[in-house]
Amino acid sequence: MLASLIQIAVNPDESVNSRRERAASLVVAQWGADLVVLPELWPVGAFAYTAFADEAEPLQGPTHDIMAKAAAEAGVWLHAGSFVERAEDGTLYNTSLVFSPEGERAASYRKIHRFGFDKGEAVMMGAGEELVTVALPETTLGLATCYDLRFPEQFRGLIDAGAETLIVAAGWPERRRSHWTLLAQARAVENQAYVLAVGSSGTHAGVEQAGHSIVVDPWGEVLAEAGAAEEVLSVEFDPTKATTTREQFPALKDRRLGLAPRRLA
Repeated sequence: MLASLIQIAVNPDESVNSRRERAASLVVAQWGADLVVLPELWPVGAFAYTAFADEAEPLQGPTHDIMAKAAAEAGVWLHAGSFVERAEDGTLYNTSLVFSPEGERAASYRKIHRFGFDKGEAVMMGAGEELVTVALPETTLGLATCYDLRFPEQFRGLIDAGAETLIVAAGWPERRRSHWTLLAQARAVENQAYVLAVGSSGTHAGVEQAGHSIVVDPWGEVLAEAGAAEEVLSVEFDPTKATTTREQFPALKDRRLGLAPRRLA
């Protein structure tokens, strides 16, 4: 498979509408890839809390529609990163969307672990309650968003639900970049899965972003890593390696304290 991770910059001088159009153009330019991934909350910025309410959209709003069209034009599976969703009851969610190469919405995922320690996202947004996987012809994706990366039980649940390739869309801060790399490799090794973790670049509400999107194989080897600036990180990987790794080194079979896939409540 050929994956393209779009490490888009979030510039406060660029309008949300302009960034949507630019992101869509970047997706369309990945024609020939199998899978394209965008970062967390790229329309508004992961730390731009004061803009969340004003920029919130329904699930099938402007970000949904322009990303669906871009996926179809490029003919790719598209993880469109996340945006601020306003549910019918008014609750805000940090919601990711996945589209098929025909532009059909294949899945949506509401971020389970909200960051902020009783402020920011943690109090402004609702928590997701479902683990989400998406079956592609070549591999099954397991979806996670940014702060989720610190909670290994979520990834165990995704593996139990059949995931072989773990997608992490993030707006990770530069000051904790060492954790980003460490945790991406840890999630890959302990779950014997690929990890495709894409961050954003630029500065969100004064918080410098780490960038450094990364692709890690099931043995923990870093196949590709971006720098700090906006770029598209493209990498070819063999999705069957997750299966062969688990066969050659069947550590997952020795688990005693497993997390069965379930609805979180």
